[in-house]
Amino acid sequence: MYASKVYICGVDTSKLPLMKEAEIKTLLKSAKDGDKTARENLINGNLRLVLSVVKRFTGRGENPDDLFQIGCIGLIKSIDNFDINQNVRFSTYAVPMIIGEIRRHLRDNSAVRVSRSIKDTAYRAMQVKEQLLDKLKREPTVAEISAELGVPREDVVIALESIVEPVSLYDPVYSDNGDTVYVLDQIGDNNDDKNWLDEICLKEAIKGLSDREKKILSLRFMQGKTQMEVSDEIGISQAQVSRLEKNAMDKIKS
Repeated sequence: MYASKVYICGVDTSKLPLMKEAEIKTLLKSAKDGDKTARENLINGNLRLVLSVVKRFTGRGENPDDLFQIGCIGLIKSIDNFDINQNVRFSTYAVPMIIGEIRRHLRDNSAVRVSRSIKDTAYRAMQVKEQLLDKLKREPTVAEISAELGVPREDVVIALESIVEPVSLYDPVYSDNGDTVYVLDQIGDNNDDKNWLDEICLKEAIKGLSDREKKILSLRFMQGKTQMEVSDEIGISQAQVSRLEKNAMDKIKS
């Protein structure tokens, strides 16, 4: 989208007109009086404004054509709702409206539902990332982004992961002479003979344990409890739990 000639929705973006503020104000007054031609000229004359906003949302797996059309809806809303009596530049009012419309679309039409707060953090993190990229002349680390935002690193990672577009198992990865390799083809299969035999051996080994040893292993490795928690539950000391656990593991290994 940064190239000089890019088509979005069939429009050559390099030929989009750039309208001056004085002309915008004149057309706004006419549009408020019901002049439909003036309203249409306002829309066409500010498409470059929509394009500049859409560029902020690149690299997120969204179709630029879709974002451009949604941005145009925000532009139309800003034209219809702009108060010509306020001493405010039209672009100052329109840009937040366009951004809001695109963000609403992304929030409501995401393939995976993510909370609004996480998405807001993600969008702020993307903006900070771009700013740091310009400033540092390199890819910023998660720690640098989190420090700039003032939020924990874990929250930044979760937020950025939340806006990654899901990949279908049937998306093509490579194609050569009609022989297409899909994502599904690159997923490893753990159900080989060795794993199958290991599972049988493990089940047979567990059968040879005492009921107390089975219970300790279940509490420790299935429920994730500590040795102290296990000792409280079954009424023996932590040292006894440790000894029984070790004996059980040794029996399984042998």
